[in-house]
Amino acid sequence: MTIKEAQQAVDQWIKEYGVRYFSELTNMACLTEEVGELARVIARKYGDQSFKAGEEANLGEEMADVLWVLLCLANQTGVDLTKELRLSIEKKTHRDAFRHIENPKLKA
Repeated sequence: MTIKEAQQAVDQWIKEYGVRYFSELTNMACLTEEVGELARVIARKYGDQSFKAGEEANLGEEMADVLWVLLCLANQTGVDLTKELRLSIEKKTHRDAFRHIENPKLKA
């Protein structure tokens, strides 16, 4: 599935099952909540915290939840994420062409 197809799939789901998009402000709050849930799983799986009884390492599910809300926000605000991701990669490539390669902190 491409990013464009993902945006279209989310839009179709909202129209068919979701009644309407939540407001942009509500979706921003939802995105923050989902990122927090992702952070909790990462802190427990890769950090120093442990899972509580019954908790699971549902890393992929939490990442998908973050992506879902981000796609909703993109759809609501008319952002073409495919185009914007390409532009972001180009920007980083030009800006950081040697920055990381020459960073002694990243050398083994």
